[in-house]
Amino acid sequence: MADNLTILVDVDNVLENLNTVWVQGLNKKYGTDVKTEDITDWDITKFFPGLSKSQVFSPLHKKQTWDHLEVMPGSQDMIKRLINEGHKIILVTASHPQTVLYKFGFLDKHFPFIPFQDVIVTARKQMVKGDVLIDDAPHNLEGGEYKGILMDMPYNKSYDESQKGFVRVHNWNEIYKAINKIKTGEW
Repeated sequence: MADNLTILVDVDNVLENLNTVWVQGLNKKYGTDVKTEDITDWDITKFFPGLSKSQVFSPLHKKQTWDHLEVMPGSQDMIKRLINEGHKIILVTASHPQTVLYKFGFLDKHFPFIPFQDVIVTARKQMVKGDVLIDDAPHNLEGGEYKGILMDMPYNKSYDESQKGFVRVHNWNEIYKAINKIKTGEW
C-alpha cells in the first residue's frame, strides 16, 4: 500500500450527526418518542409508522435541520491530521439534490480545510477510486475497490463486516488506527 492514501469519507453520520437531529426534529414536530438508538434498520420510515414517507423525509429539506447538526467528536482533528500526514481526503456523499447546498454549508462552516473540489456527490460510491472508504452504510462499502471502514450505528449492528473483510469502528480514534493499519500493510 502506498504511503499516502486516498481516503474517501462519507458525510452523514460519519462527519456529523444527521440521524440524531432528524429523529429529534420528527419527535418535536409529530409528538413521537423515537430514540436514535431505536433506528435499527436502514429504512427509517419503519420507526415512524404513523407518518408518510414524505413526512419522515421532510426535515431533510429544511435548512434548520442542517443548521442544528453537530460535528462528530474528533472528526475535524483527525481529518486535519490525516491531511497533514500527506493523505488525500475526498468526501463522498449521497445527497438529494435539494439538500446539497445545506450540506455544503455545513462542510464550509466546519470543514473549511476540505476544498469543494474534493467533495463528490453520488449514490454510486463504488465508482469513486480510493484506497479506503469510511461509511455508515454497508451497501456503500460492498463492491468498491477500496478497504471498507464501517462506522458503527444502531441500523448497521446486524451487519457482519468481518465476513466482507471490513472493519467496524466506533469513533474517529478507531478510524485513525484502522487507517494506520492499512498504511503499514497490517490490514
